[in-house]
Amino acid sequence: MNDIEKSDGYYSRSALARQGITAIIYSASGVLLFVLQFLARFRALGLVLGAALCIWGIISIKSKDPAATKPGILIASAGVLTILSKTGVPALQIISGALLTMGAFGLLAMGLVNAVKFFAGLNNRS
Repeated sequence: MNDIEKSDGYYSRSALARQGITAIIYSASGVLLFVLQFLARFRALGLVLGAALCIWGIISIKSKDPAATKPGILIASAGVLTILSKTGVPALQIISGALLTMGAFGLLAMGLVNAVKFFAGLNNRS
């Protein structure tokens, strides 16, 4: 837990809360990518969901809030990959599906790492 600040040998409450929220967000994002991949098996639904994610990502990128830029890029990328997985080109379907799966597993792994750090910090406080 080197990335959050200590005060008097203990991790601050706000740092632990931020670590816990980050763990939940990463884990939920990974699960949602798996759900998106499942729903995208239906061609029309996959195209609609991919287009909606692209629009949502572009709106987030154009936002005045700089904190919304990285999530906007990720959301738009997931939308593009979902649309590419619905094209008739088998190579694009395989590559985009593999990237979505790797992204989902990566987000779940990051959520697990942050959850372990969170619980270690909680254990350190007690």
